[in-house]
Amino acid sequence: MSSLILHHTSWASSALGKPIELFSYENLEGQDETRRPLLFIGGVHGDEPEGVELAQQLLSWLQKNNNETFLSWFLIPCLNVDGFSRHERTNGHGVDLNRNFPSQDWSALFKAPRYFPGDSPASEPEVQALVQLIQEKKPQVIFHFHSWEPCVVYTGAPGRAWAQLAAGDSGYTVREDIGYPTPGSLGQYGWMEHQTPVVCIEEQEHSDLALVWPHFKKGLQAVVKGLP
Repeated sequence: MSSLILHHTSWASSALGKPIELFSYENLEGQDETRRPLLFIGGVHGDEPEGVELAQQLLSWLQKNNNETFLSWFLIPCLNVDGFSRHERTNGHGVDLNRNFPSQDWSALFKAPRYFPGDSPASEPEVQALVQLIQEKKPQVIFHFHSWEPCVVYTGAPGRAWAQLAAGDSGYTVREDIGYPTPGSLGQYGWMEHQTPVVCIEEQEHSDLALVWPHFKKGLQAVVKGLP
């Protein structure tokens, strides 16, 4: 039996006080440890509309197919609502949220303002809310959607199978390393602190948004049904 999708309109607030939406679905038949929820996140970086588009299209498809039974999931269409509204990478405090997570390797060093990690780990309300969600819900895998160059990157060996499934027939390379250090990133936090694998989908930046969902539709549809 499937459950209704819940819309949490005021789950959290941004640095500038804007509401951040959260959607969730619970598979009532999946209560054992192997059926912990999936977590999907769009818009960690506000200047990457491809990631928000992918999250929104995934949500739309899930809503239209709510009569089917999937793994339990949580979905945040846009974490960085301040940056997204201004088409800026950083949040309303000028912090790169994907360098602000309280992982063991968090660093105050940064090479450009767009990578400013904040004055301390988890200084930002968006990160605080996401950290609390991860601690409470204990997702079995975390997916976050970005744009840079086409690839699917996983952190933590168990994430490889999920990354390959998500890549679907996109033709995008699946790899374990994005090619440069990302201290304080969601991937580092999820794996180092919780042993939760994290999959980062990187669409081609400046893509035609109409092409984003078709690239990953097959893969993400398979993901919500679980590993074979």
